[in-house]
Amino acid sequence: MPNRRAARVILFDERDRVLLFRGIDSTRPDAAPWWFTPGGGLEPGETPRDAALREVLEETGVRLPSVSGPVFEQEMDFTFEGEPLHQYEQFFVAHVDRVEINSAGWSDLEKRMMLESRWWPLDDLKSTSETVYPHNLAELVRAQLDGH
Repeated sequence: MPNRRAARVILFDERDRVLLFRGIDSTRPDAAPWWFTPGGGLEPGETPRDAALREVLEETGVRLPSVSGPVFEQEMDFTFEGEPLHQYEQFFVAHVDRVEINSAGWSDLEKRMMLESRWWPLDDLKSTSETVYPHNLAELVRAQLDGH
């Protein structure tokens, strides 16, 4: 199973909402969509922090001056687009004024899989029945809002 390193960003707006994308696996049209934070795989020679900054720029059009963290790390096994992966993820935090998402930097894969974006208040994250990754995102958001 291929190993992949990824950097993800918990991106807050000025109202303490978190940006999530809703995505699908285009090879599994019957599978339910899920919500996830901006981010993605590291390129060769790239640090996780640099990947986090690059991925936010590519996926949102926002050039962040910096990110904080990592505030959370996890490993997971999953299959995406027919390929089994073992992924090690590091999550960073950043704050922006609310922006409209610019998809001009999306890869062909992102264009196939990303259906929409939404700024989520913490209460919505805590109460949703939809699938959100990471599963503990509401707790991570709460910890950031509490200053931990």
